[in-house]
Amino acid sequence: MMKQSDKFSVNAPKVVHETIEGEVVIVNLDKGDYYSLVQAGADIWSGIISGICQGEIIQEMTQRYAGDRAIIEKSVNDFIEQLQREELIKINQMDESLNSNGKTAPIAAEVNGEKPNFEPPSLNKYTDMEELLALDPIHEVDEQIGWPSAKV
Repeated sequence: MMKQSDKFSVNAPKVVHETIEGEVVIVNLDKGDYYSLVQAGADIWSGIISGICQGEIIQEMTQRYAGDRAIIEKSVNDFIEQLQREELIKINQMDESLNSNGKTAPIAAEVNGEKPNFEPPSLNKYTDMEELLALDPIHEVDEQIGWPSAKV
């Protein structure tokens, strides 16, 4: 059972991630699956990689988005459980998240005045990369077309 004080980290080295223009792209190199997170999902991911605990992520989300706290809390908890089931994150066994001044970095808040409405995060999963990631890029690629086309 997860606790509000739990902190998480990316399940490296088998999971890599990058944020591009507000969208988080995550690749599970072992499974060959990749994922996309936007809006609330990207904000939760930002909190996870910043090292803040689950309760602080919920607090940040209630400050950033307009919506019922109970719905936001349940959505964040469910989303973190989903990230764990997909083996994208793991619970930190020790606290490695403090930055140099002893404080954790908060999720950035919107400054435009009005809070956007909260929409439960979704983890968009794509499995069409599995075969490409399993290919040997030197020996199993079509020589005429090149990467990422498999030899037939």
